[in-house]
Order: sequence, then C-alpha cells, then structure tokens
Amino acid sequence: MKNTIVALKLHGQKCEFQDAYVLISEKKISSVQSIVPALEIANSHRKPLVIIAEDVDGEALSTLVLNRLKVGLQVVAVKAPGFGDNRKNQLKDMAIATGGAVFGEEGLSLNVEDIQPHDFGKVGEVIVTKDDTMLLKGKGEKAQIEKRIQEIIEQLEVTTSEYEKEKLNERLAKLSDGVAVLKVGGTSDVEVNEKKDRVTDALNATRAAVEEGIVPGGGCALLRCIPALDALKPANEDQKIGIEIIKRTLKIPAMTIAKNAGVEGSLIVEKILQSPSEVGYDAMLGEFVNMVEKGIIDPTKVVRTALMDAAGVASLLSTAEAVVTEVPKEEKEPAMGGMGGMGGGMGGGMF
Repeated sequence: MKNTIVALKLHGQKCEFQDAYVLISEKKISSVQSIVPALEIANSHRKPLVIIAEDVDGEALSTLVLNRLKVGLQVVAVKAPGFGDNRKNQLKDMAIATGGAVFGEEGLSLNVEDIQPHDFGKVGEVIVTKDDTMLLKGKGEKAQIEKRIQEIIEQLEVTTSEYEKEKLNERLAKLSDGVAVLKVGGTSDVEVNEKKDRVTDALNATRAAVEEGIVPGGGCALLRCIPALDALKPANEDQKIGIEIIKRTLKIPAMTIAKNAGVEGSLIVEKILQSPSEVGYDAMLGEFVNMVEKGIIDPTKVVRTALMDAAGVASLLSTAEAVVTEVPKEEKEPAMGGMGGMGGGMGGGMF
C-alpha cells in the first residue's frame, strides 16, 4: 500500500507493530472527539493502533502525537491508498482481510466516535515506512475473504480496461496471499542498494515473464527469428536491404555476449543457428547447452520491446536530417622523441 505517514515516524524511517488494531475510515479525521474513543480502547487493550483514513489532521493529529509522547501509546496514521472508487475498494479489501469495518462507507451509519472493539481490524504484523504500509497476517474470516476474491475474479472476467485489470490483479494478489516480503541486507549502504537494484530488476523481469512468457536467453530467441526473415519475399530492393539489416541486427546480442566471453562471436552464432532451437551458448561455462533447462532465459516482453524500440530509433535516424551526439575527444599522439629513445634502447639490448 502506497502512503504518506501523517502521524508519527517511529524508529527512524520505519514503524513496526506486532498484534495491532487497525481503524479504517473513508473520511478525513480531524476532531478530537473522533479519535479519542479508538485511542482509549487500544490503550485499555494494550494494542498498537494503525489508523488508515483519507487524512488525519488538526486536533486529531495533535492528539495522536500527545498520546504517543505522554502515554506511550503505539500509534501511527497513514493516508488511504488510491483515489475514488479504487480507494473505496481497497479499504473494503483491508477491512475484510483484517476482520474490521470501514467507517464512513456509503449506506452504513458507522461513525468513528461510536467505535467498538469488534470494529477494529486485527493484524499480526504491521510495517510502515514513509512510502509503503504492509498489513501482514490479517485476522479476517476465511469465508469472507474467499467471497471477496471470487467477486474480484468475476470483475476481471468482464472488464476490458487494462488499467482496471491491473488494479484488480493487484487487489487479488494482496487478498490471496500473493504478496511476499523480501529482506535485503549487506555490510554497507552501497552493497544494500546494489542488491536492492538487482532484486527490483528481477521482480520486473518476473512480472514481464508472467505477462507474456519466456524465451531462451543469450540472444538465442532473436537468432531463431532469422529463418522467418529468410522466408520473406521482398517486393523491391529497398525491402531486401531492410531485411538484411534486421538479420544482421538479430545476431548482435549473441555475438556481443560471445565476444565479451573471449571467443569468436561469428563462429558461436553460426553454431547456434545450426543447433536445435533450444540450444544456445553458455558464456559462463563456455559450453553449448539447453538454455531453458540451465535457467538462461529472457522474458518475451523484454526481447520484443527491445527489438521494437531499436527499430523505432533506427527509423527515426533514417528520416532525420541531423543527429545530436557528443563530440569525440581527440587523443594526443605521443612525442616522436620518445619513440626514438625507445628504439635506441631496444637496439642496445638486442646486441
């Protein structure tokens, strides 16, 4: 859940609670009268309190701060995620997952001032940062959660909007335990950030793979497209030249990988083209292997979009009258006197 912390920042940039109460409201909470009953119940039950609302400001926010400082109550407030109907749906999902109620919901006369212990959502763990909130181990009824999941699946089957599908899939993942927490550690900030970048890249690649599937990696998928180009019958000389350009381009990734591994790229490419479709070159081992079995794969979407983007840039360059680029730096040639001295020294050594 994306959010901004509007109440307290505990433990630096992160706030973590165990076995907490969750108050969920569609409306803004501003008055003291609105917030005091919830604070009293949480304090008497000795439970941390998480408030999720459209906003928390004014006297209500001041009251939260005072209770934290004077009473020591563990409390944090976050802004509800999303907007419009999407926000309402997400808050309802949270309420069902945690076994709580949504205050301010249309058609219900629930007021925050009248909150009772059974109105709170309950979670085993809460992690709040300045950007995200995670509610883990919700205590909602399994039957209600399954019913909500089925409702979302039915909506997915009928919607035609890609945006709606994306949001529905996100909600479905959160309700069906399709969310995992990855903890990245290291001995320094540089190491941690590098690992986080790698994890982010892996997650993005996984999402792309789920969306459109996978193909053999190492540039093999592009090489396997060449026979399809050979089968084309160009209508004119320009099309023939264009096909040849694409064929040469498709060889570049595999050739570059081979060259970086210290072997002759053109020979590797030719051997791959003569091998079965699943075989490619493992640059790490220097062997020809079944790429999928060895886990050397690429998301289809990544390969496709890379080729399409490259074609788009090439088309733009071919029609442009000018290209902006960096001026190459001129390297100064070594002085001739140094060369002569070097030669003289070598002559003395030879004799």
